[in-house]
Amino acid sequence: MLEDHTTTASSPTEWPTAYPQGYAVVDVETTGLARDDRIISAAVYRLDARGEVEDHWYTLVNPERDPGPVWIHGLTSDVLDGAPLFQDVAEEFAARLDGRVLVAHNAVFDWQMIAREYARAQREAPVRQRLCTIALSKELGLPLPNHKLESLAAHFGVVQQRAHHALDDARVLAEAFRPSLRAAAAGGVRLPLLECRPLTEWTDRPTPRIGQQASGPGGGFGGYGAYRPGTWRPSRKRPACPHPNPGRYEDGKRLKQGMRVAFSGDTSVERELLEDRAAEAGLHVATSLSRLTSLLVTNDPDSGTSKVVKARQFGTPVVDEAAFGQLLRDVEPADG
Repeated sequence: MLEDHTTTASSPTEWPTAYPQGYAVVDVETTGLARDDRIISAAVYRLDARGEVEDHWYTLVNPERDPGPVWIHGLTSDVLDGAPLFQDVAEEFAARLDGRVLVAHNAVFDWQMIAREYARAQREAPVRQRLCTIALSKELGLPLPNHKLESLAAHFGVVQQRAHHALDDARVLAEAFRPSLRAAAAGGVRLPLLECRPLTEWTDRPTPRIGQQASGPGGGFGGYGAYRPGTWRPSRKRPACPHPNPGRYEDGKRLKQGMRVAFSGDTSVERELLEDRAAEAGLHVATSLSRLTSLLVTNDPDSGTSKVVKARQFGTPVVDEAAFGQLLRDVEPADG
């Protein structure tokens, strides 16, 4: 159980009026990290405006496919076989999220997985904003050695009991988020809230005919049947950027119109929409990465994708989607 904290010197009586009225601290465990991966367990801690716990909820989810890295999450096909399908828990899950800001550690990942599951179920998750605790810890300037959940937990003296178990990870994050929220309120810090747009275009490709082989993480589907990745709208050709390239992005400074921006890996906001926003802000959306690229946007800077590898070779600056969303709010006009 979480301790019940009342107002103290560290929890200001003058609470920022612009802060949200409630939060849903979420953790999901999944079959993997790709677009076609599925949620296998989910947990939600509902918090009030000042971070106090109201209740919590947890469920297993049958992914209808191989469970993926069992050595990480510990959920085998046998355990998940009798679990409800996502569409069976979608309503209860939605009730836990409704009207609240979704809070997660690396929130872009949890949100994208949740949004895709709701799109598959032909529904929308009632989430309009999310808050990443990694972004919040950066805003607060916390002296963390890295951005792992265990480091954030250790900073606030929170003890992890079962890492990579959705319910315990959500509990740990709720306990770490409360003092983070109060520190932000005390310091007048603007919370790094980002918009959540539901996916509406997801469709599953036809199941392969008998004799065709389908594979996923781990090589098979554990008796769940064939599953194919979802299809997405094809990219459309955009007009050329009218501004000259002013060079590379510099950390701590503003983006400038004409900068060449490339994207790599999964994004929470649908890629096409994210690229549209960049183009509308006057940036050049590049499909490949070169020495002229001003910035690479990726949520997985340690991946081995060709763009990430080239960015390391060329010394191209890299930011995650959350940071890029903040930079898009204030893009410097081009010279002249």
